[in-house]
Amino acid sequence: MSNYDYDLFVIGGGSGGVRAARIASGYGARVALAEEFRLGGTCVIRGCVPKKLYVYASRFADDFEDARGFGWSVDTPTFDWPTLVEAKEKEISRLERAYGGTLERAGVTVYSERAIFVDRHTLRLTGSGRTVTAEKILIATGGAPFIDTRLEGHELAITSNEAFDLKRLPDRILIYGGGYIAIEFAGIFAGLGVDTTIVYRGDKILRGFDEDMRDGLSAAYVKRGIKLVLGREFNKLEKSDGRLRAHLNDGSTLEADEIMLAIGRMPNVTGLGLADIGVKCGWNGSIVVDDEQRTSVDNIFAVGDVCDRFNLTPVAIAEGHAFADTQFGKNPRVTSHDMIPTAVFSTPEIGTVGLSECDARERCRVLDIYKSEFRLMKSTLSGRDEKMIMKLVVDGESGRVLGCHVLGEGAAEIVQMAAIALRMGATKQQFDQTMPLHPSAAEELVTMRQKWQPSTEK
Repeated sequence: MSNYDYDLFVIGGGSGGVRAARIASGYGARVALAEEFRLGGTCVIRGCVPKKLYVYASRFADDFEDARGFGWSVDTPTFDWPTLVEAKEKEISRLERAYGGTLERAGVTVYSERAIFVDRHTLRLTGSGRTVTAEKILIATGGAPFIDTRLEGHELAITSNEAFDLKRLPDRILIYGGGYIAIEFAGIFAGLGVDTTIVYRGDKILRGFDEDMRDGLSAAYVKRGIKLVLGREFNKLEKSDGRLRAHLNDGSTLEADEIMLAIGRMPNVTGLGLADIGVKCGWNGSIVVDDEQRTSVDNIFAVGDVCDRFNLTPVAIAEGHAFADTQFGKNPRVTSHDMIPTAVFSTPEIGTVGLSECDARERCRVLDIYKSEFRLMKSTLSGRDEKMIMKLVVDGESGRVLGCHVLGEGAAEIVQMAAIALRMGATKQQFDQTMPLHPSAAEELVTMRQKWQPSTEK
């Protein structure tokens, strides 16, 4: 028994912190956790879960429209924003209680207040003012929306934190950013009938994704009436006559009822006192860790988005579990960050795993690309003019499939299963030898035979 109050103290009650606390306690460690907001973290409270619920809501407009092609008579549907917000709150509250119950059953002591460092083994709980000590401390405070305070009028805008709980659905919204958060919210608001405009400084949305996915989604969004204002930046925001106005760097202005900033996220480390105890951080505040999640202070660890490596909930959970196994379960292991699947829950959605074509070309002497673009069977009767795109990136020498990229309905579900094959090193030949499941969209992944050649036409 150590002389500290706890064997492990976790700062942050999100998915990574809760997993680490629960597993460590299961190994017999005395564990406490502090969360200043709500158990569940960004993912459960104001991230993945409410976002996906709102995505579902936004897609019903398509369903009502498509139903007519299959013989259904559908009256003009109406949507009520407060009803959705209330239903969302009910669900995330249920999940919050489930997280609390999980910790309670595991024997973890929970403090509903902020914890900051006094020294490498001591924390002060700011609500009660008491101090606690721990042999090991895990930082799992996640990330927060980045707000550029140099932008005049930035206080007039909302972020993803506020977007879920707006008092009313705006008629018009401007979304500033081109990453997955901006793109997902654009799809949500547009699907709910909001006049939606994306303003992004780059020449194409979704930097870092495969080019065919970027181009395909851009085209689909334009068809859906979402306006893309590219190569532009906000210079100033102002409010006049009850409307918000954004001044762009080309001298133009855009008006809206709401302006949303989605220009990135930052590690949530402000005020923790990390510098005072010698924890090394990166340029943006990200906590620097080794393969065992250990910081520059040997008894302090960090997992998840606060490390700013792979900012995905399953990664935080995996890192938290591996940390607990290693430090308290006598089962040393590290988290593999190889072949991590991810999705953009736009409409249509993107699912992707492995290397993009651009990245693969930098690593392979010979690269084979297989690509298919087609209408879903469902669209033949609904009349919807929207294409599905599937793409395999293959090492031309070994035959190994290095990347799988899908744009269209069910893309995330398809890619989750494809990720297993890619992680096991599956080859294109093994894909070809797999019997297709017909009729399905996913069968296209095992029936593509013709290598794609870029067009030489100008």
